[in-house]
Amino acid sequence: MGAVGVNRSTSRHQDLEALSARISACTACERLVEWRTACAAAPPRSYAGEEYWARPLPGFGDPSARLVIVGLAPAAHGGNRTGRMFTGDRSGDFLVDGLHRHGFATQATSTSREDGLRLTGAYMTAPVRCAPPANRPLPAERDRCAPFLEEELALLGDASVYLALGSYAFDAIRRLPWVRGRLSGRFAHGAELVLDPAESRHPPSVVLCTYHPSQRNVFTGLLTPEMFSDVLARARQLVDAG
Repeated sequence: MGAVGVNRSTSRHQDLEALSARISACTACERLVEWRTACAAAPPRSYAGEEYWARPLPGFGDPSARLVIVGLAPAAHGGNRTGRMFTGDRSGDFLVDGLHRHGFATQATSTSREDGLRLTGAYMTAPVRCAPPANRPLPAERDRCAPFLEEELALLGDASVYLALGSYAFDAIRRLPWVRGRLSGRFAHGAELVLDPAESRHPPSVVLCTYHPSQRNVFTGLLTPEMFSDVLARARQLVDAG
């Protein structure tokens, strides 16, 4: 990589770190602040004594990512506890194992911020940064968080593929300023939607869809490892074709 590329990569990393600090300090949604704090104050027995993150979560991954994975919100005793997206719960285990199998993660497990996990060519984020009661953010909470998602994804200038984990993520992607009006089609597992390039030079070019790897979806068989692997294999193919 030349000096210009190195400087650009360093600047992007610094900009993402500055954004992460602002995200982590946000207290805009009173209901979510109260809930994330209450979860930390009364954890289940298996997490008793652990110090919870109990703040909004920034995204996590490779600043030069070609693949951006968009979820819903942190889990009350997953990301809200560990302080990292898709870390410390079964959804994270399912997701990261799949990413590892397809070369996007350096290891198959995601247990804590200090576990050594790195994403290579991938970045994961969510439209809502605080754990919501019953995993259901209110529309106003989603809208307050939207500028964070827009700024974060705008900084990931090498992204060419978005992977929507569930219909909530898909809708959040459709609302992005550079995607709005360019995406025809509906959410469905395995759907691959190409953005209309007219009047925009902003990536990504493709949105892939999968059911969210929630514990319920996986336990009921709505989403199987094989189904998820097929979607990630397509993501890998698109990223490598570049």
